[in-house]
Amino acid sequence: MSVPGWLDDTRTSYDTVAVSYAGLDLVDDHLTGLLAWFSLIHVPDDEIPAVLAEFRRVLRPGGVLLLGFHAGDGSTLKTQGYGGHPMNVYVHRRPPGRVATWLDAGGFTVEAELVHRPAPNVEGGFVFAHR
Repeated sequence: MSVPGWLDDTRTSYDTVAVSYAGLDLVDDHLTGLLAWFSLIHVPDDEIPAVLAEFRRVLRPGGVLLLGFHAGDGSTLKTQGYGGHPMNVYVHRRPPGRVATWLDAGGFTVEAELVHRPAPNVEGGFVFAHR
């Protein structure tokens, strides 16, 4: 099975940043292998239904899902990550209402949507739902 170009670029970019975190002791050794990084901000809109279907598949009935993401509209190419590491990924901003609609269509029950502003001119979104 071939990997879409956006996914290959995202994996490479995350790996580049993760290498710099490896020596920072941010995670205890006993947690190694139990944590995974995943972010919807790099997933193109047309791939979102498949990702949400996988979330639904792995959640038990009644299981909860809290999605956090960059709020807004539009996409931008990110070429530099935290710490100045090179990246080549698109960051997609989405209104919480759009994410809630996708969750509804994917069989989730949406309980709440929230926009927060952690800094001036920066918006984040949260959608809380359950299976």
